[in-house]
Amino acid sequence: MLVRLISVLLVVMSLLELGLYWAKCYEPKHRMPVEIIPVVLRLIPALIGSVGLIRAKAIAVWISDKLDL
Repeated sequence: MLVRLISVLLVVMSLLELGLYWAKCYEPKHRMPVEIIPVVLRLIPALIGSVGLIRAKAIAVWISDKLDL
């Protein structure tokens, strides 16, 4: 459950960060172009979170084996 929670939080944090970047770019007084590299960098945690959600059981088993719980 903890692995899933962390994965979802990574996705949500990444989407919020991307939304703030787009809001900053489309600010009426100081318009800036949306650049590809900052968008890709802000989507990396979402990608890691998605992989974490897909592989949650395997990651949880791996962590459990490492910690000998």
